Amino acid sequence: MDLVFIIFLMLVAIVLVLIEIFLLPGITLAGIGGGIFAIGGLFYAYSVSSFMGNITLLLFICTFTIAFIWLVKSKSLNRVALHTNADSKLTSSRELGINPGDEGITLSRLAPIGKATINGIVVEAKSEEGFIDEEVPLVVVHVDGYNVIVTEKKEEI
Repeated sequence: MDLVFIIFLMLVAIVLVLIEIFLLPGITLAGIGGGIFAIGGLFYAYSVSSFMGNITLLLFICTFTIAFIWLVKSKSLNRVALHTNADSKLTSSRELGINPGDEGITLSRLAPIGKATINGIVVEAKSEEGFIDEEVPLVVVHVDGYNVIVTEKKEEI
């Protein structure tokens, strides 16, 4: 009866730890539970006899290693794996042809960052000072990489 109980504890420990490694990110209850089951199983095996504890530890390490290698080499995890590649890139405002002095209009309130159309291109603009309401004419003051700094266009009299 002791042997069946020890085998059960160790198999549950192996399954929980493998679930933790391959399916669940971070440290979760599966990993903690697997550790508790492994420690409990080893403690119980050593309480039966020193020989039983040593055999249990050796078989646990071998079984876990074999299961780990099998899961890594098998294609069984491909069904739950992410197969998406991110191949897009961020284009800087300077590459879009936006230069200081260009004019545009706000699409949303710049508080202090929002959307604006400059030269027919929708960009994220940053107000140089204060807030700028929606649909207000603006002028580009500075272009720094991906940041377009704008100010409200002053009406000439």
